[in-house]
Amino acid sequence: MVSTGDAGSGPRLVVLRGNSGSGKSTVAATVRAAYGRRGMAVVGQDVVRRDILRERDRPGAVNIGLIDLMVRHILGRGAHVVLEGIFYADHYGPMLTALIDDHPGRAHAYYFDLPFEVTLARHATKPLARELGEAELRRWWRPRDLLPGAAERTIDRHASAADTAARILRDCGLSATAAGG
Repeated sequence: MVSTGDAGSGPRLVVLRGNSGSGKSTVAATVRAAYGRRGMAVVGQDVVRRDILRERDRPGAVNIGLIDLMVRHILGRGAHVVLEGIFYADHYGPMLTALIDDHPGRAHAYYFDLPFEVTLARHATKPLARELGEAELRRWWRPRDLLPGAAERTIDRHASAADTAARILRDCGLSATAAGG
């Protein structure tokens, strides 16, 4: 079993969802850095879908089941999980809802609710912007693609990555290390 540094409280599940360029990956990395010790995994949809499987995002794709298995395995070993990705509600909703419902510990879901223009500007700062432009982002973008029945908290464009990470750690009852913030 992995020690989380927060005895007796069990592993936390944090789900970060939103459109491309909304800040999910940055916040996930900031949460992990602020937590600052072993016992927290970041599972990224793009890493599993695009890098490991080289798969297109579609209903019923292999990555959906693999992400589910990975998250359940990590939580079962006692580590916290930050799960981040676009995770369209119609493709991933049943899997995400089951993960949240089945998790016996604290589970928190956040939806990054930013206007298209903001996500486009943020995307332009990434290396991936050379390969994928406005047309692709516009095709992928969905307004307020909230999970049905899940109590997702929204993150707006005014929240910095550091403030959002601090909020998530507080919501989860996790402390940041002195070195991590």
